[in-house]
Amino acid sequence: METILLLAHPEPDGTLSKAAREALAAAVALARDLPDTSLAIGLVAVANAQAAADSIAGCGAARFLAVIGDDFATARYSTDAAAAEALARAAGATLVLAPGTSRWARCLPGVAQGISQRAGRPWFILLDPGTAEPWQGEPGHTAVEQVPVPIDDRLRRTTFAGWRAPRTDQQTIRPDADLLFVAGAGWTKKQADGQTHLADAAGLILDFLQVAQASLGGSKSLVDLSGEGQAVLPFMTHLNQVGQTGSTPRHPKGLSTCCHGEEPHVVGWRFINQRRAINLDPNCGWAHGKADVLYVADAFTVMEQLITLMARERLAVAH
Repeated sequence: METILLLAHPEPDGTLSKAAREALAAAVALARDLPDTSLAIGLVAVANAQAAADSIAGCGAARFLAVIGDDFATARYSTDAAAAEALARAAGATLVLAPGTSRWARCLPGVAQGISQRAGRPWFILLDPGTAEPWQGEPGHTAVEQVPVPIDDRLRRTTFAGWRAPRTDQQTIRPDADLLFVAGAGWTKKQADGQTHLADAAGLILDFLQVAQASLGGSKSLVDLSGEGQAVLPFMTHLNQVGQTGSTPRHPKGLSTCCHGEEPHVVGWRFINQRRAINLDPNCGWAHGKADVLYVADAFTVMEQLITLMARERLAVAH
């Protein structure tokens, strides 16, 4: 008999994140499709585990388990790993699923570590956000079994010092954004007047991200420029890279600009639903067949007009 365990971190108010509900939907579907399989939910929380369990009581899980305590308030490898191990053992899990967040991705490889063999169970799977529709169902009331996890000073050696994050107007990676905006190396090249316009390019991209609340992706050629000693966009890092060795983000829509390579149009875009590109080359081989709509135009001009139109529309809605 298979036992699927879904791991999740409830929010402080007892709700579950979109990524957690997506993973839950995948777990429910898998438990339904596999014969002789039961589903268990494992919650790691400071408090409000009961509220989180009640909110998904209709998912059909046979058991709701919870590890509760102040030691689990923030991400820490040692305590998160101990909680995941305790829940897996208590559930008798043969397959463990969890949303592919940075917190779970940090600790679960260590929990799963062991001799590599096909018979070794449980198997652990991290599900990237966006791979499934979030679970939807009626709340209810269910019994939550609290699983004890002994935490000693050895596991508390790493302490949480605080959050360091960019201002919201500087944030460029937004996993839940409706639009992915991909910038290519063309933004840093000489333009029609024979000059580069990095400051203008940076301003246009940041203005668009702000007005559209879009997430920023970059082609490998663009993010690699910094390592080659060339002029770069100051806010672009390898964290923004899509395709090849970068990420494959999942957004409803995508807009690629100044890209002349494989990574944004093929690899990094395969999970984007609606794909559009702006390119001066009408015969761009990678854009043809990879973008639903190709605009043959200058990206600087298009983005200037687009920002003006969007800002005007937002102002009209506000009034």
